[in-house]
Formats: sequence, C-alpha cells, structure tokens
Amino acid sequence: MNGRKASLMKISHSFLFFAIFVIVPGMLGCAQQQDLQSTSKPDSNFGTRPEKNYEDLIVGYAQLGSESEWRVANTISIKETAEQLGVELRFLDAQQKQENQIEAVRKLIVQKVDVIGISPIVETGWDEVFQEAKDAGIPIILVDRRAAVPEDLYVSYLGSDFLEEGRNAARIMARMVDGKANIVELLGTIGSAPANDRYSGFREVLKNYPEMQIIDSQSGDFTRARGKEVMADFLQKYGNKITAVYAHNDDMALGAIQAIEEYGLKPGEDIKIVSVDATRGAFEAMIAGKLNATVECNPLLGPQFFELALKVVNGKPIPKWVPSIEGIFFPEDASKILPTRKY
Repeated sequence: MNGRKASLMKISHSFLFFAIFVIVPGMLGCAQQQDLQSTSKPDSNFGTRPEKNYEDLIVGYAQLGSESEWRVANTISIKETAEQLGVELRFLDAQQKQENQIEAVRKLIVQKVDVIGISPIVETGWDEVFQEAKDAGIPIILVDRRAAVPEDLYVSYLGSDFLEEGRNAARIMARMVDGKANIVELLGTIGSAPANDRYSGFREVLKNYPEMQIIDSQSGDFTRARGKEVMADFLQKYGNKITAVYAHNDDMALGAIQAIEEYGLKPGEDIKIVSVDATRGAFEAMIAGKLNATVECNPLLGPQFFELALKVVNGKPIPKWVPSIEGIFFPEDASKILPTRKY
C-alpha cells in the first residue's frame, strides 16, 4: 500500500508540474494577445496592426502643375503642412500634362506609399491607373478636382462646389449689370472639373436673365498669359459690344484686365469683370477698381488633406465629399481683407 501511495503521489506531482508548464504560459499568451489587441486596429487584409501617427505616414501627391497663383498656394499648403506634421511626402509635378500625372501615380504605386493625393488635370481618363492603385491597396484622395470614375476607385473628394461658384458668379453679375449684358467667358482648362462646373453653374442662373447673353466663350487654360491673349481676340472681334467678362479664375481675369487697358477701355467700369479664386492679385485689382468681384475657391487644403489621409490609413470613416469653406468678395471690403490673405 505504501508503495502504491508513493506512486500515486509521484504521478500527482508530475501532473501538477505539467499543468503549470503548459497552462500558465498559455494563459500568459492570452493575456499578451489581449494587450496587443487593445493597442491595435482590425484590418481586413492584414489581421491587426498598430494605428499610425503622422510621423509614420508616407504620402504621395500627384500635383497637376503650377498654372496659377491659386495652384502655387495649394502646393505650398500641401508641402508646408507635411513638414509641420512630420509626414514623409513624395511630391510629383505633372507640369499640366495628364500623361505625366498618370505616370506619377504609377511611380507612387511602385514606391508603396500609404495613400495618394491627386488634383486631376481633367476629369476623364483615370479608370485604369486608379484601378491599379486600388489593386495595390493604396487609397486615393481627390483634392480640389474630381475625376469621372466609379466611386469605389477613390475614398474621398476634398474641395469646392464648382457648380455653386458658377452660380454665384452669375448672381453677382446679374445684380451688377441690372440683368442686361453681353458677356464673354474665359474658360478654364477644357475637360477639367472646375471648368465644366463653373460653365454649367453660370448658365443655370443665366436662364433667369434673358437679356444677359454669352456672346463668346474660349479657353484661357487658367493662365494669365492665355487670358490676356483670348481677351485681346474678343476685343478685336466685338469691341465695345462687350459689357462684361466672366473668368473661371483670377489669373485669366488679370490677363483680361491688361488686354482691356491696352485696347483703351477701363476694366471694372466700361467692362464689368467677375472671376473665381479670391487670390491676392484679385484683391489688388479690386482695390484699383479694375475687378468687380471674386468668388472664393480656397487652395489652403493641406491640413484637411493630411487629416483625411491619416484617417483613411487607420481605417476611420470619412465622408465621400469634404467641402471647403468659401466666401464672395467685393471692392468695398478689399482693402481691409487683403492683409489677411495667405495667397
């Protein structure tokens, strides 16, 4: 009996040692796993991963170029905000060519950035390269300009309501000319989202003013030089018949002002001018009495863009459209407001 009892005691001690050796590490493993889960987020592709901070982000940006004061201010906002936040920014300039911008997106895909921001030079022609980014697991944020692609090919659009900008320009002009005008229009880049919508929004309101006629409409490509050139052509063709100018951006309006002066007329008096952007140059022109109004389109989108980028990478919900906050400005307020403008 003593021998049997000793054997049973030996077995019990062995089992206890085995239980401690196997079960306790298992319990520790569960505890470690629970701790890991408390500091991580679920990811449908990779299980769990820690949330990123700004300093962890690698962000690609495919800018369309530097065609205007607005675009220069937009680029500065993106670059300065990245530096302030500690984000690693891979910035590529397409120099106003869509093929360069498509190639820039492909370079950023190869570099395996966390997210890509892009201001598409035109609305169409993006399906293939956006699909490549999606297949690579890289989300795309549209900034300032939209793209005509299925909504599942981008995560959000950050920017203005270009249709409303066009409507506001028409409403302002209608009040300014008492509902009667022969208008020439300086279009933005053909096929671009702002040009398309500022064109449509303006005409939507003009339907209510039968004595306001657009007598000609040509693209100035959002640049001051082309705006001046197109306006000079309009003046040679129509002369004093022109009573108002609608410019899709301030740079083209400033070019038009030069052409009007060279023709011998007074911009802002003989020919009323309404434009879009609200750059410093527009405020200076209003102070000089040469521009009658400017509808704001805010370029300082850097802080909002990187906030969206961080949320996207960390799987946080974001709206499909994040509108920018904008106003309308007139000559009587220009002197007071100009010192506060950052672009």
